Amino acid sequence: MRHGNRRLDVVLLLGVVALTLLPWYRIENGFFGLGWLAGFPLSTEAAPGVVQIFAHGRPWLAGALVFLLLTFAARGIADPMRRGAVLAWTGAIGVLFLSLQGLAIGFSGWNWTVSDTLFGPLSTGQPAMGAGAVLSSITFVLLFAFGLAERGVMKGDAFVVSAIALLVFLVAVFVFYPIGSMFVGSVQDFDGSFNADNFIRNIQDPSIWSLNCVIGAGRCGVAWRTLWLAIMTGLGSTLLGLAFALVATRTRFPFKKGLRLLTILPIITPPFVIGLALTLLFGRAGVVTQGLSQLFGLEPARWLYGLTGIWIAQVLSFTPISFLVLIGVVEGVSPSMEEASTTLRADRWRTFWRVSLPLMKPGLANAFLIGFIESMADFGNPLVLGGSHGVLSTEIFFAVVGSQNDPSRAAVLAMVLLAFTLSAFLAQRVWLAGKNFATVTGKGDSGSHIALPRGLSIGVHAVVIPWILFTLVIYGMILIGGFVKTWGLDNSLTLDHYAKAFSISFENGIAWTGVAWNSFWTTMEIALISAPLMAAVGLLTAYIIVRQKFTGKNAFEFALMMSFAIPGTVIGVSYIMAFNLPPLEMTGSALILIACFVFRNMPVGVRGGIAAMSQLDKSLDEASLTLRANSFRTIRKVILPLLRPAITAALVYSFVRAITSISAVIFLVSAEYNMATSYIVGLVENGEYGVAIAYSSMLIVVMITVIAGFQLIVGERRLRRENRVAGLATSASSRQEKIA
Repeated sequence: MRHGNRRLDVVLLLGVVALTLLPWYRIENGFFGLGWLAGFPLSTEAAPGVVQIFAHGRPWLAGALVFLLLTFAARGIADPMRRGAVLAWTGAIGVLFLSLQGLAIGFSGWNWTVSDTLFGPLSTGQPAMGAGAVLSSITFVLLFAFGLAERGVMKGDAFVVSAIALLVFLVAVFVFYPIGSMFVGSVQDFDGSFNADNFIRNIQDPSIWSLNCVIGAGRCGVAWRTLWLAIMTGLGSTLLGLAFALVATRTRFPFKKGLRLLTILPIITPPFVIGLALTLLFGRAGVVTQGLSQLFGLEPARWLYGLTGIWIAQVLSFTPISFLVLIGVVEGVSPSMEEASTTLRADRWRTFWRVSLPLMKPGLANAFLIGFIESMADFGNPLVLGGSHGVLSTEIFFAVVGSQNDPSRAAVLAMVLLAFTLSAFLAQRVWLAGKNFATVTGKGDSGSHIALPRGLSIGVHAVVIPWILFTLVIYGMILIGGFVKTWGLDNSLTLDHYAKAFSISFENGIAWTGVAWNSFWTTMEIALISAPLMAAVGLLTAYIIVRQKFTGKNAFEFALMMSFAIPGTVIGVSYIMAFNLPPLEMTGSALILIACFVFRNMPVGVRGGIAAMSQLDKSLDEASLTLRANSFRTIRKVILPLLRPAITAALVYSFVRAITSISAVIFLVSAEYNMATSYIVGLVENGEYGVAIAYSSMLIVVMITVIAGFQLIVGERRLRRENRVAGLATSASSRQEKIA
């Protein structure tokens, strides 16, 4: 009771601060610039909520004050069930009220005609929500959660209930609201009135659903082309990722550290750079194509431009993600189970096929799902290599920014894509339903992993080594391209591109004179902020999904996948449509980029966390809770140390995607916050390929350094593996010495 009151007091204090000490509305020049302090608390722009109510003619904000006062009154109720009911209802209605008033009232008054009819015109409107309004909304969410905990929801665990409530709230704001805004726009006319004609026309478009390719009469519709490509990419990246994971953990491959570094390279490279390198190798004027033409007299072909080229580029790009997901899963398979199988006279093939591989099912399913969705959402590779074979992501892009200018078509294509990705998610859930994959139980685990069957070892080496050589050639092309004057025309060596991008002057102190420095520092700042946020949110969500049971959990998990399933182009456009006007105006700021990265990439952290956490037996949590540790302490002391591979994967992936993403970023950048990829695209459009490649090469070096730092900070999971044979030998030796 005492702890509950202390927790409630802190939240109530936050509510008071939100209404009395912070600007209620958005500060145009930036909240953290603190320029608003000059006009605080009486100016219209910087006034807190209480002053806005009584001094600036915004009486509708009194609702927030009334609900907060009701919460203060509820604090004195002795019966926890009644107190919990009041807190829950007050919090829920408070969040709903703040949302509705923000949506209903804009700059000039009512946004909805029905409100104007019912309540009459307003004398003044309101700008977008600011720090006070946002903190007040979070306060009401926490009050709602505390009320449910008081009533015994989730066994009264306030931390778990608060985490679920905050995650639902954040997903609603940064996933459902933007996508919903875009879909609403698809059935609206230019004046905002309802008109579904464009939607109906686009959903029936034969170019989306055509099956002429099946009967040999033409090409498939864009939906079926995208689906086939995604399935093949998911299978290819998963199998290659498993091969890399097996070589890195179960063989005596001499270059394991180099292998781990090499598998990371494709995901730390801007996507269009890989496409450009493939073009320079296998395009009509490529090095390999021209070499084969001269040696064998073959006519240069265009086989690279289309689904084949996109598939090669996507497998090259997404195999490392599968490797990051699978390596922790492969390492987590219990050696004692494999030893038990061999003790029962099963050979290595049977042990691997019947024991080891089934225990990897969560990781394999998650790796395929990520590869499938990544292929669906990929924009850079299809744009460079697709040619006339468009996929859903590029079709959406051209529907939004091309001559079509058809937001309704973009929304329809996004719905088709979402249907495919959610179907894959359902299939994965059905495949894994009712199965247990726990291998880390907290009990003693002895021995070491058995060696791979000889045939399998030869097979994975036969796949991995050529792929390593292929990757080295790709990155050799990228590296050389930064040091030649004009790639493919004038191959004389030069340092001019690096000098132009990253020159430094030491006159009167250090001056960053290179053209790339501004976007470089902005990119590093935003990436380093968003990476730990995404990892924290993703792993907390994974813990809740795996360890907790609550109503609507499946719907919650589906909602999380939505942000990952929608192409980055659609995410960018939907964020612009949702956050360009009140109630939440964030365009042109760093906040919209951070929010996009966190909630766009969070599903990778979630899926990696689910795969790793599926191997941790629930008895570990139960033992901690039995010793009177709360959920937060259990997560910090028990779960997180065993999830270090998943933490590293989440940090690495989030940091890398914040630097290399292009499809969403290109819509959200501004003059003040220009990201590296959008700047590189500008260089490419201006024909400055050397500078673009030099910038990309520098980003690769920086990302490798930061990734190594993440690995050093997080460390490795240490699962105790004792060697029974060695232990018995040592024990016998000591007994012989005593007898002697």
